[in-house]
Amino acid sequence: MTSGYLLLEDGTVLHGRSVGAPGHAFGEAVFTTGMTGYQETATDPSYAEQLVAFTAAMVGNYGVDDSRLESERPHARAVLMRRLGGRAWADWLAGHGLVALDDVDTRALTLRLRESGAMRAVAVADETELPVDEALAAVRAQPLMEGQALVEQVSTNAPYVASERGRVSVALVDYGAKRSIVRRLAAAGAAVTVYPHVADPEELARHDGVLLSNGPGDPEPLTRETEVVRGLLGQVPVLGICLGHQLLGLATGHETYKLPFGHRGANHPVLERRTGRVLVTSQNHGFAVAPSDGDEATHVSLYDGTVEGFDLPDVRARSVQFHPEAGPGPHDAWPILEAWVDEVADAR
Repeated sequence: MTSGYLLLEDGTVLHGRSVGAPGHAFGEAVFTTGMTGYQETATDPSYAEQLVAFTAAMVGNYGVDDSRLESERPHARAVLMRRLGGRAWADWLAGHGLVALDDVDTRALTLRLRESGAMRAVAVADETELPVDEALAAVRAQPLMEGQALVEQVSTNAPYVASERGRVSVALVDYGAKRSIVRRLAAAGAAVTVYPHVADPEELARHDGVLLSNGPGDPEPLTRETEVVRGLLGQVPVLGICLGHQLLGLATGHETYKLPFGHRGANHPVLERRTGRVLVTSQNHGFAVAPSDGDEATHVSLYDGTVEGFDLPDVRARSVQFHPEAGPGPHDAWPILEAWVDEVADAR
């Protein structure tokens, strides 16, 4: 195994051991606090253009199984670990072309990202092939995540039927949808048709309900997608998840902004305003809806006050910033998808 390194745009170098594919990968360095779900994380389209550091002390210790994949291929650009937990995980990473380093001081990396924010970076598998000075100039030439519209590169190109039978018909708008969302909808009794990130709102509204999926990048430049959401309001029940929540916020006059280091992991506390209950949730996003005291804001992050949910009954829409499908993560929010499908069925 060769010696590699992670280089941040501020010049910080963290050395490690290459356990994945050869080469190097540019992207935004971020961290996730989830202790399980490493395959789900690597294949989650919301991690497009990112180098993912796991804060868990060991990663890969329960093997690999392709039933855990959230999409057909990895979307994270690189994986960074304190300790590799098993050969099967390393072989999977290498087989899928992912640069991966272990023996990285992920605690120091996480503290650096918390203090200075997510940064442009490069993960290098072999330090002899790309000198640090040369790499730093290349890192600083990479685009910032702000302003990047990434959904087109992860969305389906054409509609397809993901689940044929159900008591209701749901259109899933694919901004980078996770497979577990489709599975949970089907288990709740929905027939699911998946549509590209920009679809005709009239065609979407022919279904009994529309779900706006998760996805990567900055929501603000997604003007066409926001217009589609705006065109759906009041026509059909709408549920937004993660990026879908942010697009619903933009479509209804709210603002979004870049978080310093994002919310990524499976232990994020969210206050449900109506009941006072605190949900422990799974999250993965670098942008958020700005804090609001409006009645439509149903859920609030207990970390930073950002809006974690909307309920807009006048236009038949609701949303959550966190992941109710919990793939992976705690099950506090599981009832949300089933309850929405029930509401769609009752509204027919």
